[in-house]
Amino acid sequence: MHTVPRARLPLWLAVLTAIAAGPVLDAGFPDKDIWPLTFVGIAMVLLAQHGRRAGSAFLVGWLAGESFYLVHVSWTALYLGPIPWVALSTLEALFWGVGGILITLAYRWVPRAFPTLLGRLGLLPVIVAGLWVLRELVTGTWPYGGFSWGRVAESQSTSPLAPLVAWLGISGVSFVMVWLVQLLLELPGAIDVRTVQRALLAATAVAVVFAIPAWPATTHGTTRIAAVQGNGPAGYFDDAPPGAVFDTQVAETLRIPSAQATGAKKVDMVVWPEGSAMPDPTRDPSNAAILDALSRKFGAPFVVGSITQRDGRFYNSSLQWEAGKGAVDYYDKKHPVPFGEYVPDRAFWRPFAPSLIDLIGRDYTPGTRDNVFDINGVRAGISICFDIVDDQLLTDMMRGGAQVILAQTNNADFGETDENQQQLAIARLRAIEAGRSLVNISTVGSSQIIGPDGRTLSSIPPFKPGHMVADVPLGTTTTPAVLLSRGIELLVAGLGLFGMLTAAIGRRNSRPHMRRPLPPVR
Repeated sequence: MHTVPRARLPLWLAVLTAIAAGPVLDAGFPDKDIWPLTFVGIAMVLLAQHGRRAGSAFLVGWLAGESFYLVHVSWTALYLGPIPWVALSTLEALFWGVGGILITLAYRWVPRAFPTLLGRLGLLPVIVAGLWVLRELVTGTWPYGGFSWGRVAESQSTSPLAPLVAWLGISGVSFVMVWLVQLLLELPGAIDVRTVQRALLAATAVAVVFAIPAWPATTHGTTRIAAVQGNGPAGYFDDAPPGAVFDTQVAETLRIPSAQATGAKKVDMVVWPEGSAMPDPTRDPSNAAILDALSRKFGAPFVVGSITQRDGRFYNSSLQWEAGKGAVDYYDKKHPVPFGEYVPDRAFWRPFAPSLIDLIGRDYTPGTRDNVFDINGVRAGISICFDIVDDQLLTDMMRGGAQVILAQTNNADFGETDENQQQLAIARLRAIEAGRSLVNISTVGSSQIIGPDGRTLSSIPPFKPGHMVADVPLGTTTTPAVLLSRGIELLVAGLGLFGMLTAAIGRRNSRPHMRRPLPPVR
């Protein structure tokens, strides 16, 4: 009869493994982008968790999370220094510690409640993977809206696993990745199964996961989109005169050949990045007149980013601008970044770091409007910067009938760090997940037009002024990931939690002759 195994690693080695797991996990993400290393990093974390007591389980989980985030989001320290970087990394690592306790309990309880081959190879990997996603779910929603950066599936934008997001979404792919790793870790210990059968099961599991075909992302027609990267001084601390970013955007836009001058097909819309039309053209007559002239010159609406103010509140906004009409529609960013674009509970947090808190001089208010524009009959979903990591906002724009996604962003504050490539990778996964072309346009890069299958249709070199003009396919498909939406995330996370609780009850109700003394755990 199967008994709970001893810890696979002594505590000292588990600690070292957990610390080493962070950089290995990060190497699976851009810009190193060695995606197989994400699976290695997951295995290292799970091995370190196996057979621990609650205290040591929290320790190794916290260390793994700390070492991962200190590397993965080191770009947060570029302008603000080490305090926000360490604080954010530590907060996320605490969730990893709590999640580590849950996974360790699953390692203890499941084999006792289900001491069969099905329990070890069937239930345990599902429960462990579900608990991993549960931790990602909590960190992505709490506190202050959460921080979804660093989910393991976000490392797979260029891997053969990327098409799976159209079926399962980002959380579903995270679940599959951890499930596969846990299954492969369990197989060597299943000594009551012949070696050939174990090898065959491992090969079958890997083949099934990586052989799932891409969802047929159907399209109907195209829209011609021009996107402009002005490469202006858009950083928070850039010492630039007012309107400098606007001027660079205008200058680069004027380099786009007009249909009247060349006889080429005219563009249907022109897209500028986040915060590109400053001062706010709805309040600044000069900028409004320039946008009117540009819209008239190209015979097309402009979609521009600006900071707007209404009723004494500030918003990070995207404006749909048409000549002679002004802003005919607008979207306010629904997920402003806490401690970046606003300070929640400012009176509470200010005493801890007053100089840093005071740098954020104005608080952006979360928007309430829908995130879809109707641009001459084309339904365009609008995403502003970190909106791209919010699963619900993708669902909202698809329910609003979006045929293409316009992802406006400003990466200037992060310089030539991994942040630009990490965000672009998430945008690529969103295109595949929704079955929609996506225009990722930044003030400084990385800017690309991505097809619904994840292929790059056009791009601009980072930190250079440039523009893209492309006939962008309009999506018509409804992917399973969009149809099921966050239900996938709740399902797999619920499976993990329910399975663990069921095992907790089952281990207590097991028959006396079925019980075995537990070996000591560390």
